[in-house]
Amino acid sequence: MRFLLPDPVVVPVCGLHQMMQVPSGPQSEEGAAERRADASGGGSSCSYAGVSPLWYDHGTRTFEKHRDRAPEGSIPDVLDMFASEVRFYREIAPVVGVRVPKCFAAEASPSGTRLVLEDLSTWSRFADPRAVAAELARLHRRWEGDVMHRWPWLRRPSLGDELIGDLFDRTWPHVAARTDLMPDVHALGEALVGHVKTAELAEVTAGPRTLCHGDASLRNVFSSPRSEIAFVDWEDVRCGAGVADLAWLLVSSVAPTEWDDVIGAYGPTPRLDDVLPAAAAQGLLSLVDVADGSPVAAGWVDRLAETSRRRSAG
Repeated sequence: MRFLLPDPVVVPVCGLHQMMQVPSGPQSEEGAAERRADASGGGSSCSYAGVSPLWYDHGTRTFEKHRDRAPEGSIPDVLDMFASEVRFYREIAPVVGVRVPKCFAAEASPSGTRLVLEDLSTWSRFADPRAVAAELARLHRRWEGDVMHRWPWLRRPSLGDELIGDLFDRTWPHVAARTDLMPDVHALGEALVGHVKTAELAEVTAGPRTLCHGDASLRNVFSSPRSEIAFVDWEDVRCGAGVADLAWLLVSSVAPTEWDDVIGAYGPTPRLDDVLPAAAAQGLLSLVDVADGSPVAAGWVDRLAETSRRRSAG
């Protein structure tokens, strides 16, 4: 979920695709600052590759997404994230039951991966989080209890938790030195040091196994003029408790004043509090490259404070 990675190489096809930039509106400015880093503190390298014009499906505009092979031992390598997205588009996307970009090529090789996908850049970059939560609930209900049988290669909860815990423990001192952390957010981070593995393991008992997007923030959602919602960036697709997707949606993207409405749109969430600490750990990691005291940082801190408040109330 939410593992911090460098942006992939996005290659224009027919000269029409713009690099997908996150707008600076109130719903999305925090997403613009979300960089990704692997367990060694860096990221998998990316290289630009030119392509010839491609048109598919009666003129559907497309783009290419390239990932170089992840460094050995990094989080993307251990979790096989890039190849998992290829397999998602090959095997799961045709039956997934929610809108995703149409896929025209999905290739994996020893050097990396290549996807040719429908270009949704003319759609709105984000959507109403209540509608997103309702779509996530529909996805989770559809595959509850069936996902492990259909796609046994999907990552299970807790895989890579030691790497994630090590990354958090090494990164926390830098985050803790910020001047914009509220006391309760600082306390939340201190409590997670040495315990992120336990937080990640909480998902194992947080609900029935289903298909999870894994990075269900608003930055990975598009909406059409007809309010159709599409989910993109399936590198962290996995088998797990659906409520973990909801937890990351809240922590990454939803103002605290809207949490109750978004939770209500999703439906019953008896174990939400159990998975919030793991989402909070990822949220704290996301502060690493956000300017201290900036509006983007203030959004993260507010949401993390809400996480702390709900954990305390529970």
